Amino acid sequence: MSFDRSLSPLAAESFATLRRRSVIGAVAASGALPALAQFRVEITGVGLNQMPIAIAPLRGEDQSPQKISQIVLADLQRSGRFVGVNSDGVALDEATRPDMAIWRERKADALSAGSITRLADGRWEVRFRLWDVVRMEDLGGQSFAVTTGDLRLVAHRMADFIYEKLTGERGVFSTRIAYVTKVGPRYSLWVADADGENAQSALSSTEPIISPAWSPSGAQLAYVSFESRKPVVYVHDVATGRRRLIANFRGSNSAPAWSPDGKRLAVTLTRDGNSQLYSIDAQGGEPRRLMQSSGIDTEPVFSSDGASIYFVSDRGGSPQIYRVPASGGAAQRVTFSGNYNISPAISPDGQWLAFITRSGGAFKLQVMDIKSGAVTSLTDTSADESPSFAPNGRLIMYATQFQGREALMTTTLDGRIKTRLAGQGGDIREPDWGPFQKQ
Repeated sequence: MSFDRSLSPLAAESFATLRRRSVIGAVAASGALPALAQFRVEITGVGLNQMPIAIAPLRGEDQSPQKISQIVLADLQRSGRFVGVNSDGVALDEATRPDMAIWRERKADALSAGSITRLADGRWEVRFRLWDVVRMEDLGGQSFAVTTGDLRLVAHRMADFIYEKLTGERGVFSTRIAYVTKVGPRYSLWVADADGENAQSALSSTEPIISPAWSPSGAQLAYVSFESRKPVVYVHDVATGRRRLIANFRGSNSAPAWSPDGKRLAVTLTRDGNSQLYSIDAQGGEPRRLMQSSGIDTEPVFSSDGASIYFVSDRGGSPQIYRVPASGGAAQRVTFSGNYNISPAISPDGQWLAFITRSGGAFKLQVMDIKSGAVTSLTDTSADESPSFAPNGRLIMYATQFQGREALMTTTLDGRIKTRLAGQGGDIREPDWGPFQKQ
């Protein structure tokens, strides 16, 4: 990669999430890696208190272009809260009350059953119902009439419904993710389903694309492009592909982060010397500097209440994570374990800070309880980067190298269950998990 090395090492590295892989596998170098097989859920670790659930094949599913029951089960297993119970391929529909004794014998606590039918206009009608096997209760259901292209979305919404009914928390399966790949000389910005499937290219360029960040509405992505031979911040409308220039000041313009109300962006600019934090209107305009620092400040991220900005600075001699009021002012150091901590991500409830630490040459994902300061290492890989919380705060997505391949991964907050997501081939970088979608 060819970044501006006239900047200090920390500032230059921040354009690539403060670290880059020195070697890309020979397969990736020769071309794109194949996307992972659909419905393949590679889970490592064993979770505690997982609910056993049976997702029966929908009646008529053998005629459907999408195996909806498999997508639903994969979603639920990836959450770490559920374990699948074999339904032996028995197809049930939503209109018939199941024999609960049979499913209790199979150790299922819950059961989903439904049907899929092709309508005269070419659309598909999907219906399902959820049952509490232990209490023998009907927990309700949903129905959809959609085009073929929306069948995967229906499956994700079914999983959201089931997850919320059985856990009391909102599911994230119908949300979207964004990430960047590099294959040969070409960089691509992708938007995909939360399981990594159905990836659509939002932008492709022979110049680097970095730091994608979803707007709070999920309608826009901010990112940094080097198309003008320097880092420049754009905001991109996902639906239309239109974009607007936000920051193209003297020097570098990088690391955009949205305020929770979507009205402003925090950015890192070198217009006045070192990399420093500024606030700028989401429509563009004149930026406002947040602090005066002799060090390098970068990688800002807002707290969910919008009151604070977390960021990385070397003002103390090595990269650490700090916090400053969103309006500017005095910064407070947050991380103290280790001498190299970068890439902060804050959970939606403000309880957890995920970040990357460097230890012995390895880059590893950690999570900190902000109130107590207790830090937990979540991974056994050594090339982790760019953590991003699911909008319900229950999972963290990150990029890494897993079993010799570039990979998008998710992990539960205790690190017990990790899942590799489907993804486009090549060097995978800088994932960001989008917000809840409007129904």
